[in-house]
Formats: sequence, structure tokens, C-alpha cells
Amino acid sequence: MIDIHSHILPGVDDGASTSEEAILIAQAAVEEGINTIIATPHHQNGKYINCKQSILENVEALNKLLRNENIPLTILPGQETRIHGDLMNELETDVILPLNHTNYIFIELPSGHVPRYTEQMLFDLQLKGLSPIIVHPERNAGFIENPELLYKLVSKGALTQITSSSITGHFGKNIKKFTLQLVEAQLTHFLASDVHSLKNRPFRLADGYNVLNKEFGAQAEYLFKENAELLVQNLTAYRMDPMKIKKKKFLGIF
Repeated sequence: MIDIHSHILPGVDDGASTSEEAILIAQAAVEEGINTIIATPHHQNGKYINCKQSILENVEALNKLLRNENIPLTILPGQETRIHGDLMNELETDVILPLNHTNYIFIELPSGHVPRYTEQMLFDLQLKGLSPIIVHPERNAGFIENPELLYKLVSKGALTQITSSSITGHFGKNIKKFTLQLVEAQLTHFLASDVHSLKNRPFRLADGYNVLNKEFGAQAEYLFKENAELLVQNLTAYRMDPMKIKKKKFLGIF
């Protein structure tokens, strides 16, 4: 399996605090069946700043450490960027790091609302040839209160990534219900762990795929896994054609 969202880099954000903890997380990943992880430390979330060059250096160091420990896991570079007014300028000045140097870029929104400029920002990113992926929309209060906001962004080209702990119910029954609704409505395209620690925020990625299979069949599990592979290779992920989206079909379940 490929995990496209993690906080495994040690000492850079609220994920792994030490190299020793990063090794333990890596070992747990291998035990879970994960062979590739994109490291996506927080950037511009009000507390952490992790620019492209520093992430690349930290990823190289962690890969070297894993090789020395004979852990068969590959770490790829990425970044979880909080939406902010200077994002486009940071993109131009090589501060922003798309996932594994592809055209895919993580965009994190505040948990409590959807900023008014989100639609324009995502549009501007697409004009630059990038494919924005909204991370964990199922935990955003604005989308929960008004799913049409997410429908609008997806219909205009945005992608989304749900969290394995959301679909397994570890963030609560309501979050799980909404996550499953997003899958059913085809408003989400990737499943990832967003692992922070083995104690409080573990992978649960295999369990998440099991829930996908149970609720929506083997094809759903296959498509989400395939999308992760396509992302790493910078190929086009599977999604509904926005021109064919029927609004009632997507919003009728909410």
C-alpha cells in the first residue's frame, strides 16, 4: 500500500518527535503492508513552517536512516499546506512542495470553516497546472454543515482525501457517517492515514480499506488504492467528470 499523507518526519511538526519514534512508525507501516509513504509535514498552519528545501533534506535523512535499519519503506517528499493569502507567491518562490514533485498539491483548510477565497485559490492553482487535494474534508465544520460547498469545489476540479481513522469511526460516529456519505457521493478520491503517532494517531490504513470494501465493494477499495499509485506516478487520478455530475445525485443523500 501507499500512504500519501503522514507526519513521520521527526522533529518538524506535531508528528514524530524523534528519529527513534519515526523508526517505530516506519516499522508499524511495514507491518501494516505499507511500502511507500509521502511525508507531508504541516506548513503555514499557524504553528509550523516547513519549506520545500528543508523537507527534501529531512526526507533524504530519514530514508538513509531506514536503510541503515533495514526497514523496507520508501519515504517520498510532500507538504500539507494550510491555505493562506501568500500561497501563490510561495509557489513562485519554490517554498511550496507538491506531493513527490508531481502536479498534486495538498491544501488544508481551517477545521472550523471554509475561507471565502478557497474557490478562487483552488482555481488559481489549477491555472498553474496543479491538482489541489483538499485534505480531510470530512472533519471540516463548514463542509459538514453545508456539503454543497464541497460539491462546488469538486465539480470545479478539486480533489479530496479522507482519513482512515474517520472512516473506521475513531473520530466518532458522525464523522464516520459523513465520510461514508462523501465516498457514496463520489466527492472524495484518496484514502490516507494522516499518521501522527502510534499511540494517538496511528495508521489504520488497512482497516480503512477494509471498511471501503465492506461498504462499497472491492471496486471501491481498488480505485482508491489505484489513485494513490497514480498520484505517486503523476498520472491522472480516477474521478467523476465534473461535466457529468448530477447535483441531486451528489447532494440527495445529505
